[in-house]
Amino acid sequence: MGPNPAVAEIRNAVRGCIQDIAKGDLVLAACSGGQDSLALAAALAFEAPRTGLRGGAVTVDHALQEGSRQRAESVSDALKALGLDPVLQITVEVASQGGPEAAARTARYEALGAAAAETGATALLLGHTLDDQAETVLLGLARGSGARSLSGMAPRRGRYRRPLLAVRRATTQAACQAQGLDPWQDPHNADPRFARARVRHQALPALEAALGPGVVEALARTAGQLRADTEFLEKISTQAAERIVVSPPRHDSATAVAVAPLAELPLAIRTRVLRDAAIRAGCPAGALAQSHVQALDALVTGWRGQRWADLPGGVRALRHDGIVQFIEGEDAGGRERHGIQAERGPDHPGTAACENR
Repeated sequence: MGPNPAVAEIRNAVRGCIQDIAKGDLVLAACSGGQDSLALAAALAFEAPRTGLRGGAVTVDHALQEGSRQRAESVSDALKALGLDPVLQITVEVASQGGPEAAARTARYEALGAAAAETGATALLLGHTLDDQAETVLLGLARGSGARSLSGMAPRRGRYRRPLLAVRRATTQAACQAQGLDPWQDPHNADPRFARARVRHQALPALEAALGPGVVEALARTAGQLRADTEFLEKISTQAAERIVVSPPRHDSATAVAVAPLAELPLAIRTRVLRDAAIRAGCPAGALAQSHVQALDALVTGWRGQRWADLPGGVRALRHDGIVQFIEGEDAGGRERHGIQAERGPDHPGTAACENR
């Protein structure tokens, strides 16, 4: 008799995701202890030795809730009991800037990247499901975040892989039950203070009640249809950035872009270059909204002497001498105190015959 259907579905998804990895390589599963990542870790523990791979795991303690260290230790013990080795437990410090969800995500991915680098892992598996994909697309729609958000999460990006993007959350729950696994129920997942929790428990059920079943699948299909277009545009913007990103003219600039060649680009490419420059300067990607990118674009194409654009993460973009400079942290508020003035536009009060650079 074969495994439970839910267990089999997840194992098949993991097997298909890792089948191109060379024998003997290490694959890590990121596991919070929740049902999705726990089901993923169990599937990796089963599939890795059968495909000639080494299976390990990493759990990240965000230290945001009472008892988080003990919970992380419990998750580590459960992962070791599955036969995964190595199992890494990492505690991170979540910054206060960029909103709690974005800050936690940034800290988590930094820790995961460090774990993969430390162990030499070829791939790091993430437990995002079809439901997570639908929530991401809906959040992107609500925030007006553009095609990048609507294209959702990529099945693969660098060493990160998401084998469960076609699997429903109900399947991971059934898989845990069938294998006697006891997942942790994160109270943040039901806390209405967080936007994703409101989407999960209020918005999506309301849409399905109004439009009928299949909304989750439809949103995920939308993501898939947009992803190829988005990846192509990002490839073009990366090529364009090679001639637009310039050396910062001052030591306190994190990065800088030249206005003249940037202004010649189509909107879809120009805004991507600006967004990527802001992220390189220290803006948390998850907190950078379309309104921020529009403010940056106004410094390039709608400039009338506005002094700067303030961005998440304490980053400030300021136009000066035909260049948009991105200043990070404390330097963002100190440029004028050090005698560095923002460039004045032709409509700025008191400006006479100033070139719009």
